[in-house]
Parts: sequence; structure tokens; C-alpha cells
Amino acid sequence: MRHAKLETTDQKKINEFLSQAKTGYLGLSDKEHPYVVPLNFVWHDECIYVHGAAEGRKVDVIKENPYGCFTVSEDLGTMADPVPAKTDTAYMSVMVFGLIELISDLDESTSVMQAMLNKYVPGYYNSPLAKNHVDKYRSALGSKTIVFKLVPERLSAKENLVNKNVKFYPGRTVKADL
Repeated sequence: MRHAKLETTDQKKINEFLSQAKTGYLGLSDKEHPYVVPLNFVWHDECIYVHGAAEGRKVDVIKENPYGCFTVSEDLGTMADPVPAKTDTAYMSVMVFGLIELISDLDESTSVMQAMLNKYVPGYYNSPLAKNHVDKYRSALGSKTIVFKLVPERLSAKENLVNKNVKFYPGRTVKADL
């Protein structure tokens, strides 16, 4: 990592961040072009899980090259400085690199889909997700839903902490900082 002072190695902090973040970006590559897809996801059993239609470009690219990168980042605010080049962004980001596997085990798929429901709509459903629902569900376009797991081979995390004394807010001007 180029900026070692920004590196985060606190696994608890990384796990919490990946558990609460809402959107991640799955980076893939076919023989000619990169392909990046924004997705809902869940960090479950130390792996990234995503779901989607059983057919389409994402599935085709994964079949051709199952190595991927999943990136999650959150902008925590802008920190103003009278010197424009010192204006900075506070953030947290994690990049997970590894092989992507199609999950064929119905128990694992159901567990992951339940974890997604727990993350995105906690407490909404009165009962756990049934395996037969996961097995038989089809989208409005008739496609089966499948689950993929990205097994981390390498993970890197960075954060630039917010300095509340210089955090920008609407109405703040350079005059306040001189």
C-alpha cells in the first residue's frame, strides 16, 4: 500500500465496516474489458456474498475468469483547509481480492439470503427464509436467483479519519479558518 499510514489492519473494524456497508462494487475482467457491477452484499463467514440472476454478463464473465475484486467505500466527509491542496476527504475503504464461486448448496444459499434479509430489512419478516423459497424463486423476468461467494485471498483496508475541527459544512468559509 502506497500510503501505509492510512492502512487499517484492525480486523474488528474491517468486519464491522463490511457488515454495515450497503453497496459494494464487484470488479471483473473478461478477455478485453473490465466490468464493474454495484451490488448489495453480505460479509458472512469471512467471505463476500452477492446474488443475482442466473444468466447475464456478470455470470458469463465470472465463468470466463472467476478472479475478482470487491470494493466497498464510504465517504465520511470533506476536511477543509485554507491551502486548497490540503483539502482532504475522510473515508473508509476495503478491497477484497479472490476467487468467485457459484454456491450450489441450498443450505448455504438459504443462510446467505437470510443474512442479506437480516442486513437490509432487519426484523421485517416474521419467520426465517424457507429453503424451498430460495430454490424455487424466479425474478419478474423468469430468471433463477443464484448466490456467489468471493473467498478472500487478499484484503486491504484504508481509512482517513475525520478531523471534526476542519470538517466542511455548508456555510463554512476560508475566513473561519484563518
